[in-house]
Amino acid sequence: MKNHITTIAFDADDTLWVNEPYFQEAEKEFCVLLEDYLPQHSVSQELFKTEMQNLHLYGYGIKGFMLCMIETICRVSNGTASMQLINKAIDLGHELLQQPVQLLDGVTETLEDLKGKYRLVMATKGDLLDQERKLKKSGLENYFHHIEIMSDKQNTDYTKLLKHLDCKPENFMMLGNSIKSDILPVLEIGGFTAHIPFHTTWAHEQHEHQLKHERFIELESIDEVLKYLVQ
Repeated sequence: MKNHITTIAFDADDTLWVNEPYFQEAEKEFCVLLEDYLPQHSVSQELFKTEMQNLHLYGYGIKGFMLCMIETICRVSNGTASMQLINKAIDLGHELLQQPVQLLDGVTETLEDLKGKYRLVMATKGDLLDQERKLKKSGLENYFHHIEIMSDKQNTDYTKLLKHLDCKPENFMMLGNSIKSDILPVLEIGGFTAHIPFHTTWAHEQHEHQLKHERFIELESIDEVLKYLVQ
């Protein structure tokens, strides 16, 4: 691994900065809003079902989450919910869009160590404007040679990214918290990967099976990647 890597890509949400806990808190508040119609755990299930049904239309991010909350309200209430309830769901989305950017431990130090030695890339899913906002607030923008905000993270998406970067898979490493989105597709196209677990993961991104692969490493924190790379 040490002799091949020239380009290192980083996922953003829950790899560089905190994200999923904000969504989970918003979802808890949303479930409370609808407890007159269904138990909170059932509301959560209905919201997730709505998100999965609409993922191919809305993609990933807060705006899609807001639309799914509104649709869930309409379905769960059989169209009887008040505009006040819908406005409260919209407020939850607005609050998400204004959350502070909290960097995870070791991120700045790791990027500082790697800058100039490798071509650094941010490759993340999500809403374009929101991810651009978080990147600007994070203070990390200048570390990256290229920013890629992706509609999805499938094999074809990574192949397109590598083509744009003029980078061969064997010279590429992806770091992220999602086995499903950051690791498996990159392994399938021949790249290297490093998984950095986050303490909470969206249900859609969860992967239960233990992974072993010659081009895969499991880290406890982002700075651990340094010992696997040429310094």
